[in-house]
Amino acid sequence: MRNREFWIALGVGALAGGVAALLYAPQSGAQTRKKLKRGIEDAGEALEDAGDYLRDQAEYLSREAQKLIERSKGQFEDALDAASGVATKAAKSVQKLV
Repeated sequence: MRNREFWIALGVGALAGGVAALLYAPQSGAQTRKKLKRGIEDAGEALEDAGDYLRDQAEYLSREAQKLIERSKGQFEDALDAASGVATKAAKSVQKLV
C-alpha cells in the first residue's frame, strides 16, 4: 500500500512542479528551445575539443614512452656488456688460481 502512495505523491509533485515551471517561465517555449539547442551545440563542440585534446595527449605520451623504451634498451645493453666483461674477468681469474 505504501508503494502506491509513494507513486501517487511523486506524480502529483511532478505535475505541480511542471505547472509552476510553465507559469513562472521567464521566456517563451520557442526561446527556451533555442537556448537548449544552442547549449547542446556548444556542449557538442566542447566534447569534440576535449576529444581532440585527449587524442593529442595520447599521441604525445606514446612518443615519449617510445623514447623512454629506446633509452632504457640502450642502458640495458650497456649494463649487460659491463656484466659480461666482469664475468669474463672473473672466469680468467679463477682459471689462473687453479
